[in-house]
Amino acid sequence: MPRRIHSQIVPNSLLPCRSSSSPASSSGIAFSSPSCGLLHNLSYSRPFASPLPANSQTSRPFSSTQTAQTRLRQDMFAWLSSEGAEFKNHVPGSTNYISDVKARAKYPDMVLRGPSRPFPLNPNFVSESVLSEELRNEIYERVVVKKQSVRAVSVEMGVDMRRVAAVCRLVEMEKRWRQQGKPLALPYARAVHEMIPTTPLYEKPSDQRNNPHESINDLPVHRLTDAQIFYPVSESRHFTRVDASRVFSAAPATTREQDAKQAADPSEIVNNINRHSSSIETVGKGDEEQPILQSADVRIPHPYLIAHERRRMANPQEHRENRKAYEERLKEVEAAEEEHKRYARERRERRLTRVQPEDSRFEFRIKDVVVSKETTGPDGRGARAPGRRYGVPSSDRKKGQVKIPTKVEV
Repeated sequence: MPRRIHSQIVPNSLLPCRSSSSPASSSGIAFSSPSCGLLHNLSYSRPFASPLPANSQTSRPFSSTQTAQTRLRQDMFAWLSSEGAEFKNHVPGSTNYISDVKARAKYPDMVLRGPSRPFPLNPNFVSESVLSEELRNEIYERVVVKKQSVRAVSVEMGVDMRRVAAVCRLVEMEKRWRQQGKPLALPYARAVHEMIPTTPLYEKPSDQRNNPHESINDLPVHRLTDAQIFYPVSESRHFTRVDASRVFSAAPATTREQDAKQAADPSEIVNNINRHSSSIETVGKGDEEQPILQSADVRIPHPYLIAHERRRMANPQEHRENRKAYEERLKEVEAAEEEHKRYARERRERRLTRVQPEDSRFEFRIKDVVVSKETTGPDGRGARAPGRRYGVPSSDRKKGQVKIPTKVEV
């Protein structure tokens, strides 16, 4: 499709086969054939005009039609020149949203703090805060320099563990770019931080915990909980979240002895499951076998906080003892995770056979697999073993696959 020609002034010298001394006999443009032997006039004729001097150069517009302005466009420019002129320059340290500017105009002497809603017609949309530079550097300092665990820093700073890991990686990349001399968009970053809400770094640790950046114990929706189940229960039975998870997994109900043990010390049951994940009961047979859905107390990112809150409510005056018990419980959880990771690495190494030829910089890693119906699946393309015929290619060699990390393992 040819480009649209806008209204502009073009001298006659640019037109083919047209001299400046020819009389202006029409209000349009005369186009010629490649040989300039035949002129095709595309406009109406008008009375003969007197010829211009030979040394003068006339100009004609391609179109004399004025560009139409819609009413909405006129209203937009009118608003930008009146009320919208305040948004051209923002107030440092404050957001530049329409709702905030209107509030500042109504209450100029008050410092308004609260949830920022950029769109007045959509009050359900709330602009979330971002980490300030001071808080970001403090997270990196604690994790990388002081060697604190990601889990502990997440609780103390009120930041999700995945975000803590991402902050450490980004700050490390920024430091590496500084060493390599790569340019950084620091003015842009400072301008953005001035115009959006940020979470500051408080001086007191208690203020940091009481004003978290985000919820650190969000629980994702499990696929087994999508179904709506009507499960009859007797009025004398104490139906808990553990029973509800077993109903969603189609597992048999627990006995009265197990219910009494769970009611006596629910925190110990949660700790045992987190330490020994292989002890989780399974249901189903063959390819349909799957572990039983655990309760929310087990699946949340920080399950030990429930035990800490219960102890704090039971003994509100024993602050030191509660804090000490919390730190000991956190160390036990971290030690159990390290032991689980170490066992997984050792089991993975036992399945591998490393072969490195002499005078070679390559190392071959060979793993024995069992090709059976259970490992390859009914279609022969299972993930636990190569396919029966030619094998399944790796995902990084397929077209259209996302080859960059989409999550951070913590």
